[in-house]
Amino acid sequence: MYLDKKILGIIPARGGSKGVPRKNIREFCGKPLIAWTIEQAKGSKYIDECVISTEDEEIKAVAEKYGGSVPFMRPAEMARDESPSIDAIAHAVSMMPGYDFVVLLQATSPLRLSADIDGAIEFCFERGAQSCLSLTEAAINPYWTYVLDEGGRIRRLLKLPQEKSYRRQLLPKVYQPNGAVYIASTELITKMRRVSDENTIGYMMPTERSWDIDTPQDFEIAQFLMQKALNH
Repeated sequence: MYLDKKILGIIPARGGSKGVPRKNIREFCGKPLIAWTIEQAKGSKYIDECVISTEDEEIKAVAEKYGGSVPFMRPAEMARDESPSIDAIAHAVSMMPGYDFVVLLQATSPLRLSADIDGAIEFCFERGAQSCLSLTEAAINPYWTYVLDEGGRIRRLLKLPQEKSYRRQLLPKVYQPNGAVYIASTELITKMRRVSDENTIGYMMPTERSWDIDTPQDFEIAQFLMQKALNH
């Protein structure tokens, strides 16, 4: 609880991941990937309870082995490739009534710290926001990206005013979601079926803790970064 708000953590972990099969329970630096997020949630000062939302019995068993709570199973129709993620989140909220806010923690962001979770909660609540997501500085500024025309010629995606320079130092800073922490009021989730809207605020995290695993290459890089962090 923080500022008299009761907080539910949700770790979504379906069994049918495509980019890295069975990634949620694949060994990552000595334990299943999901175990890192379970530990980070348990280390939060403000999360009152954290549950894993899964339709998969093996994921359930692994999560419970590492201290995770799986008080309900996600319906299979909410765990397909095409299933909107908000359906699984809203289902979890309906199964765990009485909370004011939800903190969504993806198992694919193992480099976050408990301090990142708590920092995002403080940042969100102290500003009176209904939702917040974690960001990091974008690796590529969109002003340096291109599209191809029908003849294969490159065209800038975005154009700056003529008086501006394309020097990196003069371009506006841009940010991207890093997938580590999403915070939303249960009202926003249940009434609007969203975890973000035009009033969502962004909580900055450093690049070294912002790796989101989506491909086998991401998995390998994240393991390297985690080993580096553990050895310091």
